[in-house]
Amino acid sequence: MQTWKLKKRNTKESAHRPNKWKTGLIGALLVLTTVLSAVYDFPMIWNDGASFVQAKTGWAAPKLADKPYRLGLDLQGGTHLVYEADMAQIPEADRKTALDGVRDVIERRVNAFGVAEPVVQTTMTGGTYRVIVELAGVLDVKEAIKQIGETPVLEFKEPGQSVERSLTADEQKQLDASIATDRANADAILKRAQKGESFDALVAEASKDTNKDTTKGVLDGLALESPYYASMVQAIIDGKTKAGGVVPKVVESPEGLIVEKFVSTKQNVDAQLSHILVCWKGKSRCSSEMSQMDASNLINKLKGEATPENFADLAKANSTDTSGDGTGDLGWVGAGQMVAPFELAANATKVGMISDVVETEFGYHIIYKRAEKPVTVYTVQRVLLPLASETDIVGAVSPWKNTELSGKQLKRASVQFDSSTNAPNVSIQFDADGGKIFGDLTSRLVGQPIGIFLDGKAISTPNVNQAIYGGQAVITGNFTLDEAKLLAQRLNAGALPVPVTLLSQETVGPTLGLASLDKSVQAALIGFVLVALFMIVVYRLPGIVAAAALVLYAFLNLAAYRLFGVTITLSGIAGFVLGLGIAVDANVLIFERIRDEYRSGRDLIPSIDDGFTRAWAPIRDGHLTTLISAAVLYSFSSSFVRGFALTLAVGVILSLFTAITVTRFYMKNVRSWKWFQNPRLYSLKRNAK
Repeated sequence: MQTWKLKKRNTKESAHRPNKWKTGLIGALLVLTTVLSAVYDFPMIWNDGASFVQAKTGWAAPKLADKPYRLGLDLQGGTHLVYEADMAQIPEADRKTALDGVRDVIERRVNAFGVAEPVVQTTMTGGTYRVIVELAGVLDVKEAIKQIGETPVLEFKEPGQSVERSLTADEQKQLDASIATDRANADAILKRAQKGESFDALVAEASKDTNKDTTKGVLDGLALESPYYASMVQAIIDGKTKAGGVVPKVVESPEGLIVEKFVSTKQNVDAQLSHILVCWKGKSRCSSEMSQMDASNLINKLKGEATPENFADLAKANSTDTSGDGTGDLGWVGAGQMVAPFELAANATKVGMISDVVETEFGYHIIYKRAEKPVTVYTVQRVLLPLASETDIVGAVSPWKNTELSGKQLKRASVQFDSSTNAPNVSIQFDADGGKIFGDLTSRLVGQPIGIFLDGKAISTPNVNQAIYGGQAVITGNFTLDEAKLLAQRLNAGALPVPVTLLSQETVGPTLGLASLDKSVQAALIGFVLVALFMIVVYRLPGIVAAAALVLYAFLNLAAYRLFGVTITLSGIAGFVLGLGIAVDANVLIFERIRDEYRSGRDLIPSIDDGFTRAWAPIRDGHLTTLISAAVLYSFSSSFVRGFALTLAVGVILSLFTAITVTRFYMKNVRSWKWFQNPRLYSLKRNAK
C-alpha cells in the first residue's frame, strides 16, 4: 500500500523568495543605469563604438557631445587678474564691507550657481584694497575680463565740493604737516584768549569769518539740537564754562577750528509741528496749476474738517508739500527756522490745537502744534581759524559730492519708454534701505539738482521737484534702445559698490599640470581597486557585491559632476575619494552586522535581512552628520574648500543609495540561488560553543 507523506510548506522560506519579474526589472534598471552613467561620463567610448559600427555596417549611429569636465585652475591653468578698489569716498570703518561687496559681486557674475569655483580673494595692506581673481580654464585674458564684465558704478551725488582724486603718499604727508601747523596756531590763539586778551581784537586779527566786521564773531541761538553747531555747545557743557569765559579747548567743525567764548544763554521753546500746505500757481516752489481762489476755498474747507486725529490723513490727501512721509510732519522746530508769518502763527497756537489759515510765500497753511519743550540756546563769540584739507593740496574740486546712495542698494533695473518722447530710459528700483535714503535725499534737495553718475560721468542731473518715496527712479541719458538694454543688463548683473581698477592681468599655467592630474586620477583608481580587493578578500561574496555597487557609485558621482557643471579641483578629488571611503564604510557596517546576526545562531537569510535593517540607523546618523559638516563647510568657507564640501556631499548622498538600495538588492537576489547559500561564501562562522 502506497503511503502519502504530507510536507508543510516552509512559509518563512517562501517569504524570502523574490518575485522573478520584479527582480528582473529592477536588475535590468540597475544595469542600465550603470551603463548609461558610464556612457554619460565617458562619451568617447560610445563615439568610438559608433564609428566602428559605421565603418563595418554603414549605419551612422548617433554620437554624443563630448563636453570635457570642468577643471580648476590648479589642474588646467587659467587667468589671474588683480583689481584695486578706490576707497577714497568710503569711510574707514566701512571699507572692509565695501571690499567684501566687490568680491561678492565679481564671484556672483563669474559663477551664478556657486559651483564654478572661481578663486576671488581680497587683501588689505598698506592702505590698498585689492581683489585677486583666478579663473580656471580661461586662457585668454581679454575673455577673462569680459567674463567678469565691466560692471558700471552707479552713484547719486548732491551739489557740493569734493576732491576728484586721492592724495599720494607725499601729499598726505604734506597735508598732515599743514594740519599740525593749523592746530598749533589755534592752540596759540586759545592761550592768548585764556590770558585775558581782548576777544574782539583776536576776532579782528585771526578769524576768517567773512562777516566778522559786522558780527564781531557773535553767533546767537545755538543749541545741542543744531547739527551744525552742536560741537560748539557740547564743548561749553563739557568744559563747564561759565558765561563770559573762554571754552578751554579748540573745537573742530566743518568750517575749520574754533576758539570760542561763552557769552550767555536763554530759554526758548521748540514746537513739534505738522502743517497742511495748499499752494497756487505763481507761489515759490509750487508746481500746482491751482488758482488762488481755489486754493483759498480748499484750505478753508480743510480747516473746518481738520482734527488732531485726521490731520495726517488730510495732509496726505491734500497737501502740496509732499516732503517727508507726506503727513505734513515738520518735526521739532526752533525759533528762526521758519518764515516769519508761519512762526508767529505757530507761536500763537496752543498745544493740541490747529491754527487759523496763514499765508506765506509758499501758499496757505494750517498748523497743528503737537507738543512743546523748553530748549536752552547759547550765544557765543568765536574766532574761526583755518584747518587744512585735501582740497588745499589737490586743488581741483568737483561741484558734486557723494551721498550714501549708490549701486549697492540697487534691487533691479529695467528699460522703459518716456510717455511723451518715446525715448528709452532705464528705470531702477532700490531695496528698502536705498528707498529710504533716496526719499530723504530728494526731500532735502527739493528745488536743487541731483546728479546721477555712471562710471564717474554725469548722465543725468535732474532738478528735484518733490520728495520721491517708494524706492523708484529713472535714469535719463539720451540712450539708444540698445544702450538702455545693455545698461539695465549690466546693472542687474550686480553693481560694484566702489570703483575698481585693473592693475595686472596674466595667463598662468596649471600649478600641477596634466601630468599631476593623471597621477591624481591614477591614485583614485588605485585606491578604488585596493578598496575593492580588500572587501573581496575579507567579505568574499558580499565584497564582490559591494565592489559592483561601488562601480555604480563612481559612475553616478562623475555623472553628477558633469550634469551640474562642478569644477574639479584637487580638493574636489579629495572629496570624491573620501566619499568612496564613506560608501565602503556603510557596506562594512552592514556586513559586520550580518556576521553578528549569524554568530548569534540565526540562519543565513534572516541574518542578511536583519543585518541591513539594524545597520540602517548608524549608517543614517553617520551620513547625516557628514552632510551637516559638508553644508557648514560649503556655506562659510572659501572656494577651494567649497569644492571639497560639494563633492563630499554628493558622494555621501549617493553612497546611501548604493550601500542601502543597490547592495541590498544584489545581496537579496544572490542569496536566492541555492549554490550561493553556503555561509563560507559570506565569510560567516558560528561562535564556538
